[in-house]
Amino acid sequence: MTEITVAALQLAFSADMDANIAHVSDLVREAAGKGAQVILPPELFEGEYFCRVEDEGLFANAKPVGVHKAVLAMQDLARELGVYIPTSFFEADGPHHYNSLAMIGPDGGVMGVYRKSHIPDGPGYEEKFYFRPGNTGFKVWPGPDATTLGVGVCWDQWYPETARALMLMGAEILFYPTAIGSEPHDTSLDTARLWRRAMVGHAVSNVVPVVAANRIGVEPNGEEGGQTFYGTSFITDERGDILAELGREETGVITATLDLDRVKRHRAAFGFFRDRRPDLYGRLVQDI
Repeated sequence: MTEITVAALQLAFSADMDANIAHVSDLVREAAGKGAQVILPPELFEGEYFCRVEDEGLFANAKPVGVHKAVLAMQDLARELGVYIPTSFFEADGPHHYNSLAMIGPDGGVMGVYRKSHIPDGPGYEEKFYFRPGNTGFKVWPGPDATTLGVGVCWDQWYPETARALMLMGAEILFYPTAIGSEPHDTSLDTARLWRRAMVGHAVSNVVPVVAANRIGVEPNGEEGGQTFYGTSFITDERGDILAELGREETGVITATLDLDRVKRHRAAFGFFRDRRPDLYGRLVQDI
């Protein structure tokens, strides 16, 4: 039996990068203490979610993977604890800027970088101003005990194509670091339930566990009328049943132990991959 224990972290962030890294590190240690082997922090945990506004001065915060403070800190922590940490960060690569994720292995090395494929643009989430669409393609990574881990970043999590592509690449668990909350253009719109349903749908239609980590709090930090991030991080099994979850304002760690041999049997029995008809799917890749 191949079992793997996974964790998601949920917390609020400020404009103080060092404090954010320290808070994430504390929760990583807590998760490792609970037996977690793969530990998922939220998206862009280095600071507040800066894409609320368009400010050219913020490009200065982007750094290459080899010198980014958040990445370096998680490398040291992964090496110390012997865990995997998918680490979201604001990446600079020459003149280009990406919303990226470094997969850090238990030896502290960066196994590779994934650059977010789907870039949103709308009130409060003006990412196209900052981020170039990713040029890495989707990525999977070797995980504990010869498992394969698939990771998308935030807006990627809404696309069934992301989940299915990662599955066809061999993913056995899907991870989605996130920064999502209120919609400034429509204060009556609460997407928390939609957000969860989309990913639970990926779990069911691909027969795969899903781990999602979101932030909480009001940004700018505690400011009245700011953007409120709604947490509700969760782990679901391959049936879409919630194994662990956090509330809208909770800081903490959730973990779950997954039997991937059982998941593999269930996936085969459902026949979703047996019954695929790629010969009929050409329209999906035609941009017309």
